Amino acid sequence: MSTLPVYRWRLAPDGLATRRQLRALGMRPGGQDVAAQVERPRRRRGPLVAYLYAVEQAKPVRPMAPAKWAALAKANAARRTCPQCGRDAGYVIPTALGACGACAYPEEQRAA
Repeated sequence: MSTLPVYRWRLAPDGLATRRQLRALGMRPGGQDVAAQVERPRRRRGPLVAYLYAVEQAKPVRPMAPAKWAALAKANAARRTCPQCGRDAGYVIPTALGACGACAYPEEQRAA
């Protein structure tokens, strides 16, 4: 078992990227092993660690299938639909409220 190279925050060499950085480039790790890690110092809870992958071994992101687009649209529509009145609120309903603004605060709607 070999140990990973550890770099300090913002001092990683070119050619290595985190998952988020790869995604911004339209890439994914593609099954490769972690090449190195970068540590950001924190005072109380220990260092924050991010894994780095080789950019030249990364593969392009797979496009979403039409069925997956449809499932995502259906899930987002369900998050916007009020369970009490059944209307599309036009925004994602907060789980803390559990209903659209009109149903969660009916007395304020009557006053206006």
